[in-house]
Amino acid sequence: MKTELSNAMAVAGDKAQYDIRAKRLLAQKSILARILLKTVDAFKGMSPEDVADSIEGEPVIGMVPIEPGSTNAERTDGSVQRIRGFNTENSEINEGMIRFDIVFYVRLPFGNVHIKDNVRLTENETNHKLTQIIVNVEAQKDEPAAYKILNRSIFYVSRLVSSQKERDFVNSNYDDIKQVYSIWICMNMKCNSMSHIHLTKDEMLEPYEWKGNINLLNIILIGITDELPVHDERYELHRLIGALLSSSIELDEKLEIMEKEYNLPLNSDFRRDVNVMCNLSDGIEEKAAEKATEKTTREINEKVIKNMHKNGYTAAQIAEIVEVSESEVEAVIKECKIV
Repeated sequence: MKTELSNAMAVAGDKAQYDIRAKRLLAQKSILARILLKTVDAFKGMSPEDVADSIEGEPVIGMVPIEPGSTNAERTDGSVQRIRGFNTENSEINEGMIRFDIVFYVRLPFGNVHIKDNVRLTENETNHKLTQIIVNVEAQKDEPAAYKILNRSIFYVSRLVSSQKERDFVNSNYDDIKQVYSIWICMNMKCNSMSHIHLTKDEMLEPYEWKGNINLLNIILIGITDELPVHDERYELHRLIGALLSSSIELDEKLEIMEKEYNLPLNSDFRRDVNVMCNLSDGIEEKAAEKATEKTTREINEKVIKNMHKNGYTAAQIAEIVEVSESEVEAVIKECKIV
């Protein structure tokens, strides 16, 4: 029983470390840039390097709480001016809170790249205006069974909007609300898919052009299968993420795909994280196999103990034959209520 518990704890620990490494890899600007190229219209036609340069600062990984009232924090700068930003306090302070996996700001150079209603706007039309969007990336090992993923993503994207109050806009300046994207990557799906969920307007009476930005809220759901797709334009993002996070592809093949097919800059930190993920994946599979074997052995032992007890064997005799302790035999007998 102790071995089973220790193995379960080890698997849980390895999975936690695997999740951390996966988020760190996805949060690399070179990876985020390729995600944005395929999911945000404004970046289409740009180079991955230019998109990566548009990401402001360093993406925040697993630190910003989602709960209302906890997403933002107030601090002072060098001039003692009070500034509100994302709450990036040590996670131990707000332990137990759900947090965004990855969240960051991106600059949009409207002059050359902004697209509205599939029409690329000119520099004169946009007056060289620069703006930002807020992007959240969430990684899921599969489609959750405990809840519907679309419902959770709607909550997340709504928090990305509402938390801007006092951080990105104040009072009633709602026109300063920034466009937000919540991008969900789900592994181990039945098919490779990508869906864009956003607001739309249906006219119920005479049409009227209401002022405002209907494109503020955006959810992107990306489904990725176990099998790596061929490298073509439609599925190049799926192939990249599949290779990056797959537990069935060897380290050398992963690095070769990322370096030769996607021209990713593979620095030492990147290589180390990929290597650690591969090792953790092997460890998780081995411990899961050990846990399954232990469970099977325990079930067989319990069946033998019950049958022997029914046939009149004492706890001591059963313990000697099955090679377990007397206390374990007595626990099985008591649990099965066959005394």
